[in-house]
Amino acid sequence: MNHTTAPAPGKLLVIGYVWPEPRSSAAGGHMLQLLECFLESGWQITFTSPASEGEHKADLASLGIAEQSIELNNSSFDRFVAELQPDVVLFDRFMMEEQFGWRVEKHCPNALRMLETSDLQSLRDARQQALKEQLAAGNNDDFTELLSLNQTELFQRMAASDIAQREIAAIYRCDLSLMISDAEIELLTEQFKLPPALLLHCPLLLDSTPQPVPSFDQREHFISIGNFRHAPNWDAVLWLKNSIWPLIRQQLPKAQLHIYGSYTPPKATALHNAAQGFHILNWAPDALEVMRNARVCLAPLRFGAGIKGKIADALLCGTPNVTTPIGSEGMHGELPWPGQIASNAQAIADAAVRLYRDEAVWQQAQNHGWTLLAARYECTHFAALLLARIAQCRANLAEQRRNNFTGSMLRHHLHKSTQYMAQWIEAKNRH
Repeated sequence: MNHTTAPAPGKLLVIGYVWPEPRSSAAGGHMLQLLECFLESGWQITFTSPASEGEHKADLASLGIAEQSIELNNSSFDRFVAELQPDVVLFDRFMMEEQFGWRVEKHCPNALRMLETSDLQSLRDARQQALKEQLAAGNNDDFTELLSLNQTELFQRMAASDIAQREIAAIYRCDLSLMISDAEIELLTEQFKLPPALLLHCPLLLDSTPQPVPSFDQREHFISIGNFRHAPNWDAVLWLKNSIWPLIRQQLPKAQLHIYGSYTPPKATALHNAAQGFHILNWAPDALEVMRNARVCLAPLRFGAGIKGKIADALLCGTPNVTTPIGSEGMHGELPWPGQIASNAQAIADAAVRLYRDEAVWQQAQNHGWTLLAARYECTHFAALLLARIAQCRANLAEQRRNNFTGSMLRHHLHKSTQYMAQWIEAKNRH
């Protein structure tokens, strides 16, 4: 990345919900992209998390990033952050802002507080509840209505939820929130009436330089990929197994589907059936390598939020995909989709078969992908916007906070309740 606009480098403290695993999830990949953006601009970075380390954790130390384990409800963090005195604090998801925001404000009042939302969890949760309702009603195939809920309908579902109350309060309390999807920015500003000044569109930061990839004839099989701990991915695997894949095999009797995912549970392994061409293959050490060699990517997501790392990988590898309106949301703007978007099992299967068989249709989809990659994910462009916005916020921090009375009010009340709860828990643990 070559950044044309950069603030004076300083100290960045990241408080991670988990330790980043860029080869396991899109959230982990995006976090590493953000860290690299700061590193290349000369920032000193300390990454902290109260979570235990996962088996695929990135080696942050090798990048020159300091690592520090921290504890929930423990004043040891106060001493740590008071000594570090970061210029910018990035909370990785709203739960970390809830836990540590008041401590950061108390000991580093002049630090810019940023939130990495990853995706709107309240939006994902609202869609998951809607899916459960439809499945409970016995509709297990056509999800056209479910997958095309408009923003007003989504707002009505979200507004009643505890998660939305917490998540949007955290956005208000921060000086800037990074939104991976412009569709989510529209939802927050149009429906929830959040001030646009609090939000920044920061999608996956990808290298759009065309890379040599295998041709149509050099590829085989279908691929689906995603962390099994992420509920939308597991749901997509079930829909593939029960409805979509049998329809594809009717038309392509020798077709194979290779499903990769980290943290494969026994319930997923139990779905493996080589005779049906349905292969559960666990974690892929190099997701891009397996994606490059597949002919078509399947991402039949029935709920979710944000933008999809698996589809971004497909773009990088020139692999056309078939997905749902949930999978494509926030990813392509007005540009043509690099494959097909469908909302029921038969339409997804038919689109997948056509892409798999028809080289001309496949090639057109691949070309759409290259265009999309350059237009909406170019890392240098969005990294420069991010760094410039941070510089602007730091330069005008007092004024920005004065203009965000709602955030000040929410901080006042949360800090009192959270502070006393945390201190009570710490005292209880001590005894």
